[in-house]
Amino acid sequence: MNYRSILNVFGVLLVVTGSSMIMPILCSLWFGGDDLNALIISALITISLGLVIKHVYRKNYDFSMKDGLFLATFGWVMISAFSALPFILHGTIPSFTDAFFEMMSGYTTTGATILTDIESVPHGLLFWRSQTHLLGGMGFLTLTLLFLPHGMGGVRIFRAESSPGQVITGEKFKARNKDTMLWLWSIYLALNLIQTVLLQFGGMSLFDALCHAFGTVSTSGYSTRNASVQAFDSAYIDWVIIVFMFLGGITFGLFYQFIKGDFRGVAKNTEFRWYLVIVLFFVMATSLVLYGSGSYATFTDCLRFGAFQVVSLLTTTGFTTANYELWPQAAIMLLFVVCFIGACAGSTTSGIKIVHYALIFKYMYATMRRIYVQPMTVNSVRLNGRPVEAGVIDLAVCYFIVNILLVLSGGCLVVLFDPVDYLSAMSAVIASLMNIGPGFGAVGPTENYAFLSNASKWFLSWNMLVGRLEMFSALVIFLPDFWKK
Repeated sequence: MNYRSILNVFGVLLVVTGSSMIMPILCSLWFGGDDLNALIISALITISLGLVIKHVYRKNYDFSMKDGLFLATFGWVMISAFSALPFILHGTIPSFTDAFFEMMSGYTTTGATILTDIESVPHGLLFWRSQTHLLGGMGFLTLTLLFLPHGMGGVRIFRAESSPGQVITGEKFKARNKDTMLWLWSIYLALNLIQTVLLQFGGMSLFDALCHAFGTVSTSGYSTRNASVQAFDSAYIDWVIIVFMFLGGITFGLFYQFIKGDFRGVAKNTEFRWYLVIVLFFVMATSLVLYGSGSYATFTDCLRFGAFQVVSLLTTTGFTTANYELWPQAAIMLLFVVCFIGACAGSTTSGIKIVHYALIFKYMYATMRRIYVQPMTVNSVRLNGRPVEAGVIDLAVCYFIVNILLVLSGGCLVVLFDPVDYLSAMSAVIASLMNIGPGFGAVGPTENYAFLSNASKWFLSWNMLVGRLEMFSALVIFLPDFWKK
């Protein structure tokens, strides 16, 4: 591996991380919080170290795919570790394990927290906590690559990270990688800005509106309130967040097509059509269950709360407006199912993703037709009107199987680490691996992860990273061949 180039990029990552603390510093100055010194010192340490590393390892080489995978995995670990500094120095989260967990959860857009009283945290640190969602939602390395002159090396890093716009079929809507990333970030920031304005119309302060927009478009889930979005008790705010959670779950390449007027391309996108149908089905099913059980007075309220929770968990956002564990068992079952789905590939969401289900379903259908109906025909699996390579289908099947195995085996590990029931343990793994945040049982919507042991927190932090990097990018480093020349 080209360690000099890798270290050079690590230096740039640290400079970008430290520089991004400027907004939280300004926020702390505005609100007069006691977190100012912690933020300034953390920024100076991070930027200084990054500049030194970048200066020492100035010469750049082209990256191999192995280098990109190494950067994508350990780069996220490094920025999470240094981003934990403000919380440790201030004393809000004195434990490095807890602070690292909180930051890994933020950058991977998981939204799981160890904070028991969020509203007591100073504004600057709260803003920094939410800003990790903004940076991680589009992929922190994609932002860093805008500052790198690596050419083809950047392409390999881009492919190694789970990045919006890079769907499973390998589609690209711009020839140059940096042009693609500029478009993605422009669309992403525009959605954040629009939602911020709309939330302010609903009565939110600018601070709350920004933080919740960061957590919505990135489908992450950090709130500034202990009760999450439920604290605002506003139907208007709920529906605004529902819409933008849904938009965050769409392949970002479709936004580009829509802007360019390619409505036909949007309409024929296989995954988008599946996404619409799945969302509508689970929203209506959950709302009808709530209405039939009398959980809420009117069907409008059932639709509001049912739609919010379905879209929140399906898009792996994790915001809550109700304690859904008090809902009827049928509604809880529907929410449990959507945790295993995820939204679209190439969006800010995590999870298994709809494209994998579409490919597996089409593959099963084609196989059954070939075996039982038309043995002499060749049925190709098609996505967006184009045939899909067999290797891509194999990857989709493997991806699904490994996800399920990690959930089952991970649940067993958490039970060994902590005295919790298996449902809560498995739910914690699902919520971290799928980057959802809140789960069921001991890690449900009104609970947090503070009670878990350090061993469980490190294991769940690793699960967050695996889920954010589409699994294989993080798992491949455990293969002995990866480290051989």
